[in-house]
Amino acid sequence: MEHEKGKLELISTQRVHAHPEMYKVVDFLNKNLKEHHLMFGLTKKEESMVISIYEVD
Repeated sequence: MEHEKGKLELISTQRVHAHPEMYKVVDFLNKNLKEHHLMFGLTKKEESMVISIYEVD
């Protein structure tokens, strides 16, 4: 069976206190670790943020 190209597999998540600069950190990680098939996501819920790490096929 052939894998779907661009499929994301969630590796881990971590909840942290919300900080306005966190988006810059996630953008930096995405730009520099793309070649290693990693992608980072960030969601904000009230006073906290959740950072997600994905492996990209």
